[in-house]
Amino acid sequence: MELSQVDLLEDTWAEAVPHEAFNLLRREAPVYFHPEPDGGTGFWAVTKHADVVAISRDTAAFSSERGSTFVDDQTEEALATLRLTILNMDPPKHNRYRRLVSRGFTPRVVTQLLDAIETRAKRIVDDVIDRGECEFVEDVASKLPLEMICEMIGLPEADWPRMFELSNRMIGADDPDYQDDGPDGETAAMEIFAYCDEVAADRRANPRDDIMSVLVHSEIDGERLDDMELNLFFVTLVVAGNETTRNLINHSMLALMEHPDQAERLRRDPELWSTAVDEMLRWGTSIHNFRRTAMRDTEVRGQAIAEGDKVVMYYMSANRDEDVFPDPFRFDVGRTPNDHVTFGGGGVHYCLGANLAKAQIRAIMRQIVDRLGDPEPTGPARRLRSDFVNGIKSMPISFTSA
Repeated sequence: MELSQVDLLEDTWAEAVPHEAFNLLRREAPVYFHPEPDGGTGFWAVTKHADVVAISRDTAAFSSERGSTFVDDQTEEALATLRLTILNMDPPKHNRYRRLVSRGFTPRVVTQLLDAIETRAKRIVDDVIDRGECEFVEDVASKLPLEMICEMIGLPEADWPRMFELSNRMIGADDPDYQDDGPDGETAAMEIFAYCDEVAADRRANPRDDIMSVLVHSEIDGERLDDMELNLFFVTLVVAGNETTRNLINHSMLALMEHPDQAERLRRDPELWSTAVDEMLRWGTSIHNFRRTAMRDTEVRGQAIAEGDKVVMYYMSANRDEDVFPDPFRFDVGRTPNDHVTFGGGGVHYCLGANLAKAQIRAIMRQIVDRLGDPEPTGPARRLRSDFVNGIKSMPISFTSA
């Protein structure tokens, strides 16, 4: 492969993670100007671990708010909406909004949820263990993250399947399997917003001990969140708290099927779970990238970056950086240290739900390793067409009862 052949857009990711391209970029052009079709301005693809970390932590030079965190250029109207979400805010505004929900995801709160997480994980495996086969994405991986985040927000159980469907349609906006005719991702967003309005109206009258009540009754600079701010907070929590962890579980399962010796190591030595979860996170990297926009003329690794340029951090590439991870293409449940950037490269945008995601992955994957014997794929793992989410749409498997 030559640099002129590098393509990091949607269709490439739908086929496979472009590791060959990333290997080439890290070696020959770690800060590479990637053209965009159809009149796009192009962007700088950043593929080395150290640069991803440095950019993540320098919010003064690299903004999430100026051009959003998405690679595609946005209209001013779209930007105005995106800037109401914490993903697309810079400090100090970002810090004020993040504080609203951060107390619902602290290590202490997640510790209090561990029994519920373990109980749900056991039930999910109970439901499939006697069948000898299942569609892993829908029957296993999707269940725990969706149940936990919906319960924490305060949604009735009868509505959880609807949240699963709507979040799929939003994340799958570029995937024909999830779309009807027309802009179905936008339609799904409108449906989620309408649902959020109903829940918010109820919590204003009947506050409960849940995250939605916190959002409805909290104030920023003396003012309550308006309907659009509530809607976007709600979408961020439902989608980020569901889709990303689901796909980390999918990739963890795929990794263990491809490396059965590592599953056997975990059965022989359960102490390895303390390192195994981080290796699953490194290996499965559920978000391909986030974009920043240069706030001033600067440089990264000696490459001049002009004010206004798009700078895109590729987490999967950083998680395979040979300078940080010895033998990076070896899946090793005992790997330590493991300074992966799956939750971001640090700084203010470090993933709010990291502790919750780790607890869920450990619980469900331990149930699978201990109780489902000889798991094998019975069909291909079908990938999501997206240059943002490292998603698996379906993955049929077979197994025996251990």
